[in-house]
Amino acid sequence: MNLLIEKGLMFGNLIRVDSAVLVERYNRALKHLTGKETDLDVFHIDISGYSPEVGDAFDDDLYLNHKGVNRQFILLTTEQARAPLLNAKFSTSRGILKQFIEENRAELFALTTRDAVAGELVNSVYEVSTPAKLFDIRKITVEADTTSGTVAAAAKLGAMIDRFKTEPDGWFDDVLIAEMIGMAKKTGDVLRNPVKLHQMSFAQDNFWTDHFGGIYLFRGVPHPAVIVSGDKAAIGALPIPHIFDLNDRSAIAKFLNLNDLVEPIIEARGVDAAAILHQKMDFIVASVAASMKEDLTGATRRDLRRLGRQYAEFLPDAWKGLAALVRWAEDDGAWPTITSEHPAYFYTLRAKPHADADLVNMLLAELTPLDIRQLFICHKEVFYRAYASWPAEKQAYVVDFLDREYQVDKAGTRAALFGHEAPMTALPDVPEPDLIARVGPWGAVKPRRR
Repeated sequence: MNLLIEKGLMFGNLIRVDSAVLVERYNRALKHLTGKETDLDVFHIDISGYSPEVGDAFDDDLYLNHKGVNRQFILLTTEQARAPLLNAKFSTSRGILKQFIEENRAELFALTTRDAVAGELVNSVYEVSTPAKLFDIRKITVEADTTSGTVAAAAKLGAMIDRFKTEPDGWFDDVLIAEMIGMAKKTGDVLRNPVKLHQMSFAQDNFWTDHFGGIYLFRGVPHPAVIVSGDKAAIGALPIPHIFDLNDRSAIAKFLNLNDLVEPIIEARGVDAAAILHQKMDFIVASVAASMKEDLTGATRRDLRRLGRQYAEFLPDAWKGLAALVRWAEDDGAWPTITSEHPAYFYTLRAKPHADADLVNMLLAELTPLDIRQLFICHKEVFYRAYASWPAEKQAYVVDFLDREYQVDKAGTRAALFGHEAPMTALPDVPEPDLIARVGPWGAVKPRRR
């Protein structure tokens, strides 16, 4: 993994903590949340305040996420909003933390000038010993305060001020006045500078979890289902009508289409579909060439075309299906028959613009592991696991490509590949408008002549 780290593709954009003041605040918050402290005087933190160095020192990567549920967080700066979330156990956690920081940016900026803010993503479940317990997770509420309780004290002071103003004898209540003065020394002027964080809750209808080998739970759609990355037989009974694993390709395709969650790339608006498909084909060629021990250092598209010709007999059906679709799009070729059982099928899809687009693209990334760019962007946990098993030649090519092609314009690449990026919405949720029922991703396609 060293090559990924060197290029900023792993542990990238973390926030460096290297001042004695910030370390002391971090330790105060850490002790407040976990009862522990660290001896490190320099380390890095993610959006939640988790530090891989501290995790190594504690020999506990879940020191802020006990049993992988109800993630705790430590905020030292609002700049953490741009950092990744490491060791994610739920797909929604980073989006919730980022929105909480953005919605409370001014308040958090003021609070973190004097203290760390510590908090938790709270739900009613404290452990998920069985997959069925995932269904008890319905809502996540963000709870946060400084380690000295500034927000709670400000709320208490506000209530005292109301009493002072409204009670007939408030002006003569020496005890109340003394308490207000003492509290104001701690909170400052809460009338001119209110110290209050927006209370935020988020529905958890559809999400991915890393528990039990990886599970996608879709219950907020017209046709609910669970999709598991491992063996569905090992999951047991769940309170949902359908349980699929990644081998149930036709069932997953039907699920995605019935719920209107995907669209063919070739039909998507505002994208260069042929270029995207060509790139996916290049990734497949690179994978085959790497397995043949070819040196892919600095490989260009021309190099990959040459390698594709050289190893044409070894190219999988996924590549052949994409090639046929490109011939139709670019060269007026015959319309290819690509059913859901065809290895190329899921490579030809992307999520439609809806609230769960990121989750659907995450699922598609796991269904199309040879598309290393989508796997890295949409599902880093699976990407890192896959990377560890690749030959050195493929590792070097992937790192070079991502560093050269993706890192220089992340936002532009994401926009070109996936288009709309739907924000997470705090409760109460605004219902999406009903979409017109549509046919499957291939039935509505009409050949375009050029």
